[in-house]
Amino acid sequence: MTTEQTRLTLNNGLEIPALGFGVFQTPPDDTIAAVTTAIADGYRLIDTAASYGNEREVGEAIRRSGVDRAELFVETKLWISDYGADKAQVGFDASLRRLGVDYVDVYLLHQPTPADFDDTIAAYQVAEKMVEAGKARAIGVSNFSPDHLTRLLEKVDVVPAINQVELHPYFTNATVQHAHATLGIVTQAWSPIGGIHRYRPADAPGSGNVLENPTITDLADKYGKSPAQVVLRWHLDQGRSALPKSVNPSRIAENIDVFDFALEPAELAAIDALDTGLRGGPDPEQLNTRTFPFAVDNS
Repeated sequence: MTTEQTRLTLNNGLEIPALGFGVFQTPPDDTIAAVTTAIADGYRLIDTAASYGNEREVGEAIRRSGVDRAELFVETKLWISDYGADKAQVGFDASLRRLGVDYVDVYLLHQPTPADFDDTIAAYQVAEKMVEAGKARAIGVSNFSPDHLTRLLEKVDVVPAINQVELHPYFTNATVQHAHATLGIVTQAWSPIGGIHRYRPADAPGSGNVLENPTITDLADKYGKSPAQVVLRWHLDQGRSALPKSVNPSRIAENIDVFDFALEPAELAAIDALDTGLRGGPDPEQLNTRTFPFAVDNS
């Protein structure tokens, strides 16, 4: 296995590993072991969020790893309950405290909340100040559409370095990717292997397991790789960042073993063609503190 990582250069010059390790829905009790295993296997980008409830455990795993903090890229997100200028500062400081770090490498707004976009802008402006203060090396957003990006950029100074969005073979989010290419924003995929689509009802359009699709399994057979490795390679070959997640040590190791092969252009196009146009996760247009009232405890 080779873990010679592909790196991406953000629009502020910061280089990050293209392949990261995610902990969405990873229970706190499992997070330390999963992240420690991931770092030992060569992952250097770790993605969490205030709303995941496991920032403390991510920080503890980083300390236990024995890897110098400067070699790791820590990414977290501000939840919508902390949008607005005053609350955003409290939320940012709370993330640093829970992680036990002096700075984060990448800090994202978790959702656009278009119904309360003034608060979204105010929160992003706090993130801009965190870059000026040296407490964040890069900032960005998550789940923003091209329209959300346009509205944001009318009011702020720093172009987001990253937009983390749902993106997998069944939902390629092509319009967002095109906007990113125009604006110089790195596309970062959550649910990069398409696991989110397995939650759709079996008879719903676009449901099913990406990893059982014949286009993917045939390529896996061709390259002697797993279907998940083929999908992750698809992301990397198209210049995206991807954040696979697992608590299974063998899967964690498998997902980073993707740097010894590459897909051909026609194969990349064949995977692109699997797009259903249907997202598996929530619609960012509808998500706000009224439709989703969960609040992060920053005490």
